[in-house]
Amino acid sequence: MPKTSARLLQLLSLLQARRDWPGALLAERLDVSPRTVRRDVDRLRELGYPIAAFKGPEGGYRLDAGTELPPLLFDDEQAVALAVALQIAATTGAGIEEAAGRALNTVRQVMPARLRHRVDTLQVIAAEPPALRPDPQVGSGVIMALSAAVHAREVLRFDYAHVFSPPETDDDGVPDRPRRVQPHHLVTWGGRWYLIAWDLDRDDWRTFRADRITPRTPTGPRFTPRELPGGDVSTFMAGKFRGSGASGDWPCRGEVILDLPADLVSRHTRDGVVEALGTDRCRLVLGSWSWPGLAAAIGRFDADIEVVGPAELRDAFAYLARRYADAATGVRPGG
Repeated sequence: MPKTSARLLQLLSLLQARRDWPGALLAERLDVSPRTVRRDVDRLRELGYPIAAFKGPEGGYRLDAGTELPPLLFDDEQAVALAVALQIAATTGAGIEEAAGRALNTVRQVMPARLRHRVDTLQVIAAEPPALRPDPQVGSGVIMALSAAVHAREVLRFDYAHVFSPPETDDDGVPDRPRRVQPHHLVTWGGRWYLIAWDLDRDDWRTFRADRITPRTPTGPRFTPRELPGGDVSTFMAGKFRGSGASGDWPCRGEVILDLPADLVSRHTRDGVVEALGTDRCRLVLGSWSWPGLAAAIGRFDADIEVVGPAELRDAFAYLARRYADAATGVRPGG
């Protein structure tokens, strides 16, 4: 490669690494004169790179955004990371699978042989657990419209499809009319996209499934962001899914003692607290949607159970015991 071409690539790489570069520092990094740096910057501009010059005691250059996407330069690790991200794009539910595949082919085509071999040996298969119904797809246009409103902090109007849905969605029986919300966050949770927003008509926080949103234009006035209950998005969403508001905790939580090693119970407990009480005995604090559900979750451990509390959990075990006994003897409930 000619020396000038190699230097241009090195200059481009430096400009992509940080926002502002003093001209003297660029000349030092490239081991050339400031005049040569200016000429090389002009050559990159002719190739379509929007490089702006800034004045000051340490005047220099920055790579700005332009009207068209110029060729980009990635180091080895960036190129591999990009290829991996494009391979798993099909799991986002954002309707970009075809575009991601074309982008991956483009990146792979210009990769050096050593990187192409690394990418080809890394074949990622996105396997999802079987579901009763497939996760809905969200159009990329909807995703971009929602994210733009979140970024601009502008009131958003949209039509929302009210159909039978899991309890984490915002189906509250309100007659169909455009929703008016202050959009705060666009998140993915369990393979689905959700919009977290302050509903102006209900004066409360709501979560909306993005696949049921049809944005309306134009957007409304700007708003001042509110503090999200729970302090962060993860806590807020966990509370919505657990039916416990913004606290993020389960509505039912109990404590038992199991005749099992703590390390064994921990491997099969997602978010419970396990405390060892000896070699083959442990304390388990666990939560669930309901008391019978909590009792059933604890009952899956093949061990003797001592209920520490509360009384609702003890009553739930008695309720399940009667139900299981009826099932074992063939007695129909109410018969």
